[in-house]
Amino acid sequence: MQMDLGHMWSSMGWVAKGVVFILLAMSIYSIGVMIERFYTYRQAKNQSRRYAPEVARFLKQGKIKEAIEASKGPGVKHSHLAKVLVVGLQEWQYQEELGEIERDKEAAVDAAKRAIQRATAVNLADLKRGLSGLATIGSTAPFVGLFGTTFGIINAFKSMADTGAGGFITIFAGIAEALITTAFGLFVAVPAVWMYNYFAGKVEGFNVEMDNSSSELLDYFIKKSA
Repeated sequence: MQMDLGHMWSSMGWVAKGVVFILLAMSIYSIGVMIERFYTYRQAKNQSRRYAPEVARFLKQGKIKEAIEASKGPGVKHSHLAKVLVVGLQEWQYQEELGEIERDKEAAVDAAKRAIQRATAVNLADLKRGLSGLATIGSTAPFVGLFGTTFGIINAFKSMADTGAGGFITIFAGIAEALITTAFGLFVAVPAVWMYNYFAGKVEGFNVEMDNSSSELLDYFIKKSA
């Protein structure tokens, strides 16, 4: 009995074939997310590495406007630090223009702090975009494959019952054909789980960097207002 992939595919039932197409779509989606997130995180790391010393230099010189300009533009559009700090800098500049810093220093610092917290939450959600899909694929793909295997085994036994064929060779061939969907499900799930854990660690590191930079900027505002 032939056991090549072409023969196995032709022997599959329509449910098993449908499962294969679903798993294929899940695989294409997960690969797309992996490529996009890897590129985004790499750009965020590289751009933030260049951005941090530049904005620190402007702040040491008391040049808020220049620091804001350095936090904008295509050169830092992927920088997680720039997306957070620019909001705090703009809020501080706004408070300064209104004269709120002279009237109530603590209120001005609190306003900048709230603006930074909101920006951090939004940026963190953007950094996590697509990761829930990877987690879902990683946890459900094996079960989707098992679903196809179950129907494949049912189809194999039904074919044996209809034709009257039996024996270990026929049974093993039918089960081998059915188990393709389980193998494909694991093939889709394992990379998705690996990359989800890798990306989750990256996001956690970015979150720590945003918190540290935000804290340093607030300390700068407090010293400046004093």
